[in-house]
Amino acid sequence: MPGKKKLGKEDSAKTLKRVLGYIKKYRLAVGLSLVLATITVALTLYVPVLTGQAVDCILGPGQVDYSLLLSILTRIAVVVLITAAAQWLMNHINNVITYRVVKDVRTRAFNHLEVLPLSYLDRHPAGDVVSRIIADIDQFSEGLLLGFTQLFTGVMTILGTLLFMLSINPLITLVVVLITPVSFLVASFIAKRTFTMFQKQSEARGELTSVIEESLGNIKVVQAFGHEEATLKEFKTINRRLSDYSLRATFFSSITNPATRFVNSLVYAGVGTAGAVGVIMGFLTVGQLTSFLNYANQYTKPFNEISGVITELQNALASASRVFALIDEPAIVPDAPDAVVLKEVKGQVDLEHVNFSYTPEVKLIEDLNLQVKPGQRIALVGPTGCGKTTVINLLMRFYDVNGGRIRVDGQDIRNVTRGSLRGSYGMVLQETWLKSGTVRENIAYGRPDATLDQIIAAAKEAHAHSFIKRMPQGYDTIITEDGGNLSQGQKQLLCIARVMLALPPMLILDEATSSIDTRTEILIQEAFSKMMKGRTSFIVAHRLSTIREADMILVMRDGHIVEQGTHEGLLAQGGFYAQLYNSQFAPA
Repeated sequence: MPGKKKLGKEDSAKTLKRVLGYIKKYRLAVGLSLVLATITVALTLYVPVLTGQAVDCILGPGQVDYSLLLSILTRIAVVVLITAAAQWLMNHINNVITYRVVKDVRTRAFNHLEVLPLSYLDRHPAGDVVSRIIADIDQFSEGLLLGFTQLFTGVMTILGTLLFMLSINPLITLVVVLITPVSFLVASFIAKRTFTMFQKQSEARGELTSVIEESLGNIKVVQAFGHEEATLKEFKTINRRLSDYSLRATFFSSITNPATRFVNSLVYAGVGTAGAVGVIMGFLTVGQLTSFLNYANQYTKPFNEISGVITELQNALASASRVFALIDEPAIVPDAPDAVVLKEVKGQVDLEHVNFSYTPEVKLIEDLNLQVKPGQRIALVGPTGCGKTTVINLLMRFYDVNGGRIRVDGQDIRNVTRGSLRGSYGMVLQETWLKSGTVRENIAYGRPDATLDQIIAAAKEAHAHSFIKRMPQGYDTIITEDGGNLSQGQKQLLCIARVMLALPPMLILDEATSSIDTRTEILIQEAFSKMMKGRTSFIVAHRLSTIREADMILVMRDGHIVEQGTHEGLLAQGGFYAQLYNSQFAPA
């Protein structure tokens, strides 16, 4: 899959540094969380001291200091209540920090997606991009939340427990400290092996999302061509790979708990043995031994949690690295500070010695020259792959020319703001696109402030009004994503109405009536004729009967204009255009 890269230790550190950069914005909340974590840990560690004192109040049968015991139990109850309140508030703050950081990262990723060049989207499956913004950021949030919730308190618990144990008996504390490095070795061993597996898991998940989205989005085509078995086979292959990576990642991460529990048992056994000897020798009380055993449990417990946190952080960093890889992709060249804003566009368009290819190895458009006067209707025709749609992409500056220049009203479009350039064109494409929302919102997409009367007038011009009125709520009918509850022809009529409402100074019609019946097409062509009057128009057409009225027809072949002229003139020449035209109308 494009865009994959394995991350080493250095890359993981860079990713973590970037994550901390996003967290820095909420440093006050992080500071408050640390304070609450300190209070929680301190009070939690104070309870074993009180427990030890309570044990020492019970010397034997009939030797219980009830008044002191009641006082200690009261203090334990108060400490536990305060600890619970501080811990709840700390967790709430950590949740707020985590989900705001996730919101910032996801917003940054989506905003960057909108300024990425089309070449990036051409190279990466849509499902993989969606997986990065949705699934990978969700994985990242889970690891980050676990880190906030347990990492702070875990580290502080370890340090605090050591201090409390030192205050009771330094010698037995030394036993604990000597066994501790084993936990770090275990955690380090596991962490090194989990990151790679989680990285591969994230990549395989992105591939699987792509396959599912691609299949669901084109399920009719899959079924029509009987491609179910092949699609299922592809799904199973990727799903099996995802399962393998997930199992390996889970296997390595599952070693963490039993391994650290083994180390914890060593610590507990060491404290119990040394403490028992201390009680026998008289330099430790039974209550202090009880406190020590409690601390031994509390001291080792964070190692379990921290090991789990490290595993989850490896998963989170692997996911975050894919999101940051998207964010780091070079954006389109921004508008120059002195870029011109096109106003009152007349529609003079000049292509001067234009060269362009999507990849350097495959030449497409070479030395293309064209002068279009304001209000002219220019038709682009030719066989598939000759460069017609590429010319449209260059006019709209979805791609920049490799050589030469394109000018609108005398201005090089590279020196013009993209917004004003694209706002000067109205596009109706063969591939229709509608957003989830009402019919009214879709028609007014390019002119949100339009009144209902203006929207209805545009729909009537596009011959869409009659079928809209038959819909359950008329113009307020909700249509599903990409107009799934409409026919292809109805979707195209709504797209035509959208352009007719905006009425920009220049038009691009790329097979704009390809999905409409012949009778409606005749009516739409009449509406287009009215709309194109006085507007520079570029018409891409395969059905040559639709471009007879064009002022100039450009016949393209292999990225070059091989013929140009009017319909009648080109037929009279008997050249390539005449061959194309006659092939469409030749008798069966």
